Amino acid sequence: MPLIKLSGIKKSFRDGENHLNNVLRGIDLEIQKGEFVAIKGASGSGKTTLLSILGTLIQPEEGSYLLDGVERATPGIDLSSVRNRQIGFVFQDHRLMPQYTALENILLPVLAYSSKVAEAEMDYARQLMELTRISGVAQQYPATLSGGEASRVAVCRALIRKPLLLLADEPTGQLDAENAWNIATLLSEINKSLQTTIVMVTHSDETSSVAHRIVTLKGGLLQ
Repeated sequence: MPLIKLSGIKKSFRDGENHLNNVLRGIDLEIQKGEFVAIKGASGSGKTTLLSILGTLIQPEEGSYLLDGVERATPGIDLSSVRNRQIGFVFQDHRLMPQYTALENILLPVLAYSSKVAEAEMDYARQLMELTRISGVAQQYPATLSGGEASRVAVCRALIRKPLLLLADEPTGQLDAENAWNIATLLSEINKSLQTTIVMVTHSDETSSVAHRIVTLKGGLLQ
């Protein structure tokens, strides 16, 4: 059974002149557990919309979305616990909280559901920092981190709940070429070592090259 199965996913938005824009016209996609898939497409092609549906941040107008065999495209149901426990997010702008240290930022998803951090969770946070080679910045604040270090903190935060699925939205978009490649290869290492399923949206040929499979979104359909 695939981890992700999309069938006939459609989504549209109205623009400033109230014209209907059919962004996704019937997306069919299966992703196996442990797979690393890159989604490419031109700006405005609907990549982020598709990633938002995979992350249950928005609901499609039509179609089915099975995540680990459970239907998620059901209007009106509370999906916040699904996002916190099963899905990790890495955004282009990192979204680190400036008042917390790097280690505290990584642990924020844990504290969203618990008043304190268990010893096992603290140990896992430190293991993730070792895996991503940022143990030395644990007590630093975001303002003192380089772009590459901030990206790695964001990746650790996305993984702290041991999600079934990691979604990365242009994770290298704000980095120079060297750091972009470092983050891309880091995601590949995480996929291999933790067996975390990853779906990454990117416009970069180089970044997408680390994925097992590349699909292109064009005209509202996957190619």
